[in-house]
Parts: sequence; structure tokens; C-alpha cells
Amino acid sequence: MSSTWFRRIKKGVLTSTNEKKEAPDGLWHKCPECKTTVTVKELEDNNYVCTKCNYHNRINAKEYFSILFDHKEYELLFEEVVSKDQLGFVDIKPYAKRLAEAQRTTGVRDSMSVGVGEVDGKKLVIACMNFNFIGGSMGSVVGEKIARGIDYAIKHKLPFMIISKSGGARMMESAFSLMQMAKTSAKLTQLAKAGLPYISLMTDPTTGGVTASYAMLGDVNIAEPKALIGFAGPRVIKETIKKDLPAGFQRSEFLLDHGFLDFIIDRKNLKFRLAQVIDWYMTK
Repeated sequence: MSSTWFRRIKKGVLTSTNEKKEAPDGLWHKCPECKTTVTVKELEDNNYVCTKCNYHNRINAKEYFSILFDHKEYELLFEEVVSKDQLGFVDIKPYAKRLAEAQRTTGVRDSMSVGVGEVDGKKLVIACMNFNFIGGSMGSVVGEKIARGIDYAIKHKLPFMIISKSGGARMMESAFSLMQMAKTSAKLTQLAKAGLPYISLMTDPTTGGVTASYAMLGDVNIAEPKALIGFAGPRVIKETIKKDLPAGFQRSEFLLDHGFLDFIIDRKNLKFRLAQVIDWYMTK
């Protein structure tokens, strides 16, 4: 008795039930806090705040400028200022290569962007940190852009604001980075002598040398909800003092209760409150 052998020509039969379907990249967003999934468009329309749990997602200068400036219209300042590898620093990779990769992947020149525009009809200079650029680290360019932004505000008699989001000083620039703490603090003194207000907004995270300098020097210090704000991180502090830390330690709400902040503001109300603060100081 002979048997008949069949050979499959194709590896499988393609049907609508076994075809793999993938969502396009950049279409959906899952909240890191409550895991709720929404479209990126919904998230953007809600100022990048979770529609369910009010978690404030990390955003950078481009997004803040679009939220705060009227009609999303503003002028970028000092874009010609970029970091250089003065020390020939190498860790896992050369610093010069790290800078080039960060510029290519983020589309910004450094971890600080400065823009000027109108907020509810009132002109304001905003220096905003880009956390996606080497962790928002504070290098020479950050200090220089803040200094030039303050000079611009003084020249044009405008209020000045910094939006902080940083892991601290940029180790690849060594002492050049640490010098920015003194430099920015001195420039803010010049702003105060000119009778112009400085508004500091701290977002998640604001740590290290940024907290130890300009982030805490505002005429008005404000923060977004549940932002991590401190010098050393809670894990480092806990290991150092060998004690458990209070609940919510170093979060915005903890700092407000202990007198480090003037108020906490939801991102959806930020523009309105900024206009109020500008009125407090600039209306004569």
C-alpha cells in the first residue's frame, strides 16, 4: 500500500486571525503612575498631565513654551551658545561624542533653552531646562544662558523665570560646571537690584547643584505636584543617616509644609497664575 506525502509550499496560512497587528509608534501613552493608557493627542491636549490620576509627565522647553506663551509664539534666544569639551573628558564614551549624540537625538542644542514671549499679554523671559539632554545637567552653557537671559530681562525691563528639571551638575565639565552655581546666583542679584522679579518653577526632578543655587532663589518659589526636589536623593540620605525618611520626603507637598515653597500649581493653571504673579510685581 502506497502512501502520499504532502509538502507545504508556504510556512503558514495567513488569515485575519493570526496576522500580527502592531500599534504605530508614538500613538499611545501609558501613565507611569496609574498605568492608564491614552492617546498621545489626548495627553498633549491635557498639557501632558494624566487625565485619571493627575500625574505630571516630564516635558521639556518646547512643550512648556507652547503651553505658556500666547498662541505658542515666542523667540528663542542665544541658540548659538553650545557646550564644548574643554577637558577632553572620557568616561564610557568621549564627552564630545556624548554632546553630539544628545543634540542629534533631542533636537536641542543643550540642556537649557531661553525664550521670550507673552504670557496672557504680559512679556516674560523664560529659561527652561531640557531633561532629555544628558539628564538636564548643569554645564557652562546653562549658566551662560541664564546670565544672558538675565541681561536681556534687565535691558528690556522684563520679569525672568527659570523652569528647573535637572539631575544636578554636569560631571563631564568638572569645576566649570560647579562655577555656574556662583555665577547664576550673582546674576540673580543683579536682577533684584534692577527691581525685576525672578520666578522659580521646580519640576520633577530638581536636584543637586541646581537646587543648591538658582532653583531656590526665586522671589516666588513654586513647584508642580509631587515633584522630587532636593540636593542629594532620598536613597543617598537614607543610607547616610541610617534612618527611615518621612512619607513623601523631598516631594513638593513636603517642601510646602516646611516653608521651602510659596505654592504648588497644577500645570493646567500655571499660565493663569504666572500672569497673576507678573501683575503683583510689574503693575505700577
